[in-house]
Amino acid sequence: MKDVELKMIERAKALLESGEVARVVGWKKGDFCFDPSPAVFETVEELKDFVYDYFCGANLSKYLIQVSKKEGKTAVFLKPCDTYSFNQLVKEYRIKRENVYVIAVECLGKLDIEKIKGNGIVGVTGVEVVGKDVNVTSAYGNATLYKPDVVLTKCATCTKTHVAKDEEIILHEREAKDVNRFEEVEKLEAMTADERFAFWREQLSKCIRCNACRNVCPACSCLKCVFDNPASGIAAKANDDQFEEQLFHVIRAFHVSGRCTDCGECSRVCPQNIPLHLLNRKFIKDIDGLYGEYQAGEESEGKTPLTSFTEGDSEVNDVVYGEAK
Repeated sequence: MKDVELKMIERAKALLESGEVARVVGWKKGDFCFDPSPAVFETVEELKDFVYDYFCGANLSKYLIQVSKKEGKTAVFLKPCDTYSFNQLVKEYRIKRENVYVIAVECLGKLDIEKIKGNGIVGVTGVEVVGKDVNVTSAYGNATLYKPDVVLTKCATCTKTHVAKDEEIILHEREAKDVNRFEEVEKLEAMTADERFAFWREQLSKCIRCNACRNVCPACSCLKCVFDNPASGIAAKANDDQFEEQLFHVIRAFHVSGRCTDCGECSRVCPQNIPLHLLNRKFIKDIDGLYGEYQAGEESEGKTPLTSFTEGDSEVNDVVYGEAK
C-alpha cells in the first residue's frame, strides 16, 4: 500500500504545481496510525500529511458537494465504492462533474480498528498487512489477525469496480470474491415479525442521536434536514421515547431509498455499532425484486426506479417482508 501512497502523493504534487487543479481531496494522518481523516490539500507543503493506507475507509464523495463549488478545479482520489456515490451526486446535480478531476485508486479492503480491538488488543501503535495477515503491534505486544475477520463490514461483501475516473493509480490486482451482500438481510427476513421488531428495537435503542450516520451519508445532502426543523417537533438531540428513536432511522432509510449506493458509511461511523446498512440493503433488495436489478450510482445520468414509471412496473397491493404479493 505504501507504493500506492507514494504514487498518489507524486500525482497530487504534479497537479498542484502545474496549476491544473486548485486543490486535492484525500486523507491526512491522524493522531494515531488508525485514524486518518478526509482532508483538502491546497499546497504542495500540505502534502507532507497526506496518507493512504488500510484505514482510509472514508468515502470522499460527499465532501465534493461543497468543495467542487469553489473556484478552480478539484482533484479527488476515489476508491471503487466512492465512485458510485460520486455518480449519484452528479446525477442529482449536487456535484458539477466538470469541476472535478477523478483519480481512481485501488482498494484491497479497509480495516476496522474496532474489530482489531475486539481481539483484546489495546494501545495499537502500528499495523502492517501482508497478504491475508494483519500484523498488529501494540503497547502490550504483537498479534497476527486474519484480514477477512477485521475488514470494515462494507468491505466484506464489496465487489464494486470504478464507474467514474479521469485517470487511475492501480498497482495491485484485487482478489475476486463470490459473496452475497444480502445474506444478513435474508436472515432477518426469515424471522417472524415479532423477532424482527425485537431485533431493531434493541439495535435502535442504542442510538444517541449524534447524527454521524446522516452527516456522513452521501445521499443525505439536503440543505435543510427535516430533523433540524424546530417546527416538526422531532429536532431533539436525544431520544425522547422509543417511537422517536425508531422514527429517525426509518425515515432516513426511506429518504435515501433508490439512491443509496450501499457504501456502508452509516455503519462505519456509528459509535454504537448499529448495523444501519441493513435497513438500506433491505430496501435495495426489495427494489431489485420489484423493479429489476438496479445499482444506484452505476450511471451518472437517468432516473432511479422510484422516480420513473414503466408499464411493466409491479402493481402490488400487499407487500410483506421479503416477498411481494
